Amino acid sequence: MTPADDAYVNRQFVELTELCAATGRDPERVRRLVLDRCLPLPSYLRSDGAEMVPADLFALADAAGGPDRLRAWFVGHWADPVEGEEEWAGYLSGQYVCLRSVSPTTIRRKSELMTTIDAALAAPAPDDPAWRAALHRSIDDLDALEPDFTAYDRLRFGGPVSRDTHITAPRARHPRTP
Repeated sequence: MTPADDAYVNRQFVELTELCAATGRDPERVRRLVLDRCLPLPSYLRSDGAEMVPADLFALADAAGGPDRLRAWFVGHWADPVEGEEEWAGYLSGQYVCLRSVSPTTIRRKSELMTTIDAALAAPAPDDPAWRAALHRSIDDLDALEPDFTAYDRLRFGGPVSRDTHITAPRARHPRTP
């Protein structure tokens, strides 16, 4: 991670030990829950080794009634249990850095918006004001869900991230009309 990556992470995430202190949790117990696949891995390891996590790391476990109930609660948000398990695995990876707040609702909403944007871009009608307005509504809604990304994210995910492909590029190709 570069100094710019570290600065971004410091703005968007908190150190695990600081979050634990602020919420009255034992960091070693939280790390054990991570290893037991009850909570996600840290989203980033800062260049000094600090484990960086979302400020709302414990919100889903609290909503589910505790970390031991989180998996069933989380997977239950999908009609297809296979898809729910795939999303659970993604959640546990700690790599859902593409959302300001990670929850089954925001994960599903992001997917819906990306599908809508893809469909609009597959059948472009840039001269149609209704098409352009609908495209920009979807882009704006996705933009509200996603934070910026680091250069490091583009490396670890192997190329452009969803902000690049579904927000920045479509806005550049199809700018708003006055």
